[in-house]
Amino acid sequence: MHGIFNVNKPRNITSHDVVNMVRRASGTRRVGHAGTLDPAAEGVLLICVGKATRVAEYLVDSRKTYCAEVALGIETDTYDSEGQIVARAPEERTRSIKLDDVKSALQSLTGKIAQVPPMYSAIKKQGKPLYKLARAGAHIELQPREVEIYRADVLDWQPPVVKIEIECSKGTYIRSFAHDLGQLLGCGAYLSYLVRLASGRFKIEDAVPLSALEDAIRGGYWQEMIYPLDHALLAFGAAILSAESEKAVANGQSWAPRVEPTSATIEEIHEFCRAYSLEGEIVALLKLDRHARCWRPEKVFV
Repeated sequence: MHGIFNVNKPRNITSHDVVNMVRRASGTRRVGHAGTLDPAAEGVLLICVGKATRVAEYLVDSRKTYCAEVALGIETDTYDSEGQIVARAPEERTRSIKLDDVKSALQSLTGKIAQVPPMYSAIKKQGKPLYKLARAGAHIELQPREVEIYRADVLDWQPPVVKIEIECSKGTYIRSFAHDLGQLLGCGAYLSYLVRLASGRFKIEDAVPLSALEDAIRGGYWQEMIYPLDHALLAFGAAILSAESEKAVANGQSWAPRVEPTSATIEEIHEFCRAYSLEGEIVALLKLDRHARCWRPEKVFV
């Protein structure tokens, strides 16, 4: 079993719970996920199995799209509905906020921004997850990280709740986004609902319910639901190797195409390239050595 499952994770289970289910059902140990979803969130969770675990990093790097509901007027310690209320704005302040105010604040949160991760997160500090340190009462000064919000569109406005579709870079915490929105509006806010609509080219409309995936694995028809591992690499160019070149690359040797790129085009070529056999099987992911003007195996799959 080698490939990628696009799972529609239900609420109230962890991403690692999904990994464990696939491990148990398949008897395969090499299983991992490409981008954590909080237990309270649902939606697209990519599960990599077998050789596909080696391309999970390229899935993690892809853009993500979310639908988030943000409740204004209340702050929680976890920035979502799972936490304890730590602040509540006067009702008149929350009622005074208009849709234009929300749109203006969202505009301020669009583009490259410095975002402080929530204290209740899986980021490790001093070798321990932040949420464990938070529960122990520790106070940690967190440094902001640069993330990018490509767009944040209002889908619905039912005061005091606003529904937003957000497209963002990897590493973005939508809980922090909701908290920051509340700070800009001067009333506080928390994330009341979250669903991941897309992770790269994988969409929620194509995602498989977790129970259906478990039935498919145990029933032996999981092949209908799995994507080849090269789906994680489709953003890169591709080349077909001769039998001789395929053998060389499989043994870790570099590959130089017969038509050598000119100096004018060498800088325009993408850093990576998918390499396939004459039979159409992916052989390796190659990385361009611009100085030597050749491709070197980054990951070999055969």
